[in-house]
Amino acid sequence: MSNVKQALEEKALGNAAYKKKEFETAIAHYAKAIELNATDISFYNNMAAVYFEQKEYDKCIQECEKAVDIGRENRADYKLMAKAFARIGSAYIKKEDGTSAILYFQKSLAEHRTPDTLAKLQLAEKLKKELEAKEYVDPTKAAEAKEQGNAFFKAGKFPDALKCYTEAILRNPEDPKVYSNRAACYTKLAEFSLGMKDCDAAIRLDPKFVKAYLRKANIAIGLKNMTEAGKAFQKALELDPNCQEALDGFRRCSMTTNDPEEVRKRAMGDPEIQAILKDPAMRMILEQMQSDPRALEEHLKNPQIASKIEKLLLSGLIQIR
Repeated sequence: MSNVKQALEEKALGNAAYKKKEFETAIAHYAKAIELNATDISFYNNMAAVYFEQKEYDKCIQECEKAVDIGRENRADYKLMAKAFARIGSAYIKKEDGTSAILYFQKSLAEHRTPDTLAKLQLAEKLKKELEAKEYVDPTKAAEAKEQGNAFFKAGKFPDALKCYTEAILRNPEDPKVYSNRAACYTKLAEFSLGMKDCDAAIRLDPKFVKAYLRKANIAIGLKNMTEAGKAFQKALELDPNCQEALDGFRRCSMTTNDPEEVRKRAMGDPEIQAILKDPAMRMILEQMQSDPRALEEHLKNPQIASKIEKLLLSGLIQIR
């Protein structure tokens, strides 16, 4: 019997042992197959598969690298080459090395593209992002960025505050207060949908965070979603029955009508609203916003104007889509 045939028989015995999870027996048979015919890449690939199942990931990688070298020398089937590269990638995922995993999955796809390897590449890319985000976490630097954001917010520099709060979230994504602070920033910049997402994030992290519910309610009012606002105020009241803001807000939502004329009458009963609308500069700004919606972004950089626009939005007199 030729060595090649004996090697294939040893491989078959190894495969049978592998299926039974008799890994040491499988290794012995694959080693014998390699001894009889060292030019067959499949023997090395199979040996690597055993090491992978045994969680011996470094050995798995070494065996796959041997498979690649042998395959190159003997012009092996490109599918077998792809298999070796993909297994190296899988081993690196287990070792939580997303960068190396991406490299080897890309090499595998260069040899032979399969849906399975593409899916693994996407998993490796996701793993890399998660690990990088995890490494970036630093509560001390998060606190510093938050304080800097608070200072900018108080100074009316909302875009700068937004950058600082975002940095604080990246540094400590488990702090609900920073999401709430950024939501306030988004409100000042009339980015209500983004503010709502941050309120939801804050609530998800701390379901008893009353301030986040209040902020969510006020943003919902800005979005003309009085039902959602009422629910948020109600939840705030459940958590803090003595919260006057929540009580007043809930009552206001309960009495609210969608009739534009009623909304206008109620808003015009507010002296502050009247003063804003009588201001010639504000009237000009509002007219400009109607003809050029992009002008809003520039006007919101002025803290005084931003505050007046926010008041008009919350009153229901103006809307931003």
